[in-house]
Amino acid sequence: SYTSDTKSRGENKKTIESLYRLSVDIKKIRGLKEWVLLRDVAYVTEIAGILQEMGADETAVANILERCPEAILHTPAEVNSQRALWQLVCQNEKQLIKLIEQFPESFFTIEYHENQKANIVFFQELGLKNNIITRFLTSAPNIFYNPVEKNRNVIETLQRNYLNLGGSDANMKIWILKLLSQNPFILLNTSTAIQENFEFLQKNDFTDHEVLQLLSKLKGFIFQLTPTTMQKSMFFSKNVFKCSDQELKQLVLKCPALLYYSVPVLEERLEGLLKEGISVAQIRETPMVLELTTQIVQYRIKKLSALGYDIKSGTLESLNGTKKDFEVNYGKIQSKKERPIFNPVAPLNIED
Repeated sequence: SYTSDTKSRGENKKTIESLYRLSVDIKKIRGLKEWVLLRDVAYVTEIAGILQEMGADETAVANILERCPEAILHTPAEVNSQRALWQLVCQNEKQLIKLIEQFPESFFTIEYHENQKANIVFFQELGLKNNIITRFLTSAPNIFYNPVEKNRNVIETLQRNYLNLGGSDANMKIWILKLLSQNPFILLNTSTAIQENFEFLQKNDFTDHEVLQLLSKLKGFIFQLTPTTMQKSMFFSKNVFKCSDQELKQLVLKCPALLYYSVPVLEERLEGLLKEGISVAQIRETPMVLELTTQIVQYRIKKLSALGYDIKSGTLESLNGTKKDFEVNYGKIQSKKERPIFNPVAPLNIED
């Protein structure tokens, strides 16, 4: 049945048969990327052989080809070149095949082989550890498709600005590596766009030290913004909190989310808080609460209310932070409520 109506579809019978022998689910490929099956030339057996050579079992090979069928359109020479390239940063073939199983699309995108190679060498020279580079290859493969000169320009712009803002030569390497590890997508920006963001912050009277502070707090995500969106967000916050430029600056330093989130996001979160009976004054006091989604805020308020904690009259600090932070705060409030009042003169019940 697996070869039925292949002619009417114009599918390559030899490809279908080879995949079938490898226990690949042909229906999945038809649903995902049928065009692969229509190609005159495919290297099913050869690519499966290379994967098996690296340690993939039959199930893993089938899984890889179902998820990334275009793998069979690459020549064995191309795939072996890619294999050698990824081995520059993988500890061994066992780790490599594990990565291919998890991220087949990243591995089999080999049109940018030369750029990938040059960028791997550049990142190694920069001081990034191989485990970080493998993480980039799988989770942010686009940054390797750039010509290495583009990535180098972006890094040089960041380094130059870091020094201009008063950062030290000694700390610069650590700063750059940390920034890249937190957000490799910085490299998808142009050096001009990055420069414009630095200038925007300076024009808005943030001191050099404050700009550096914002950069580390926003983990490089500031470079995914534009001066226009940042301006709109700041203008929105200024109107909501009815504050001066100086006060606004302090609020942004306290809560960089006011700069990072777009106006519609800030608006929705603000409305969600006001609906819960929280005042603008309370939010201004603890702006970090705007970092949380409306659903998270509602869930946390509900949990605290069940303990008899009135969020409207208290501080919003107990709502703040990560899930872990909240659980710790919640635990403290709960134990305070449950703790019995100790009577020093009450007789102790001691069982023999």
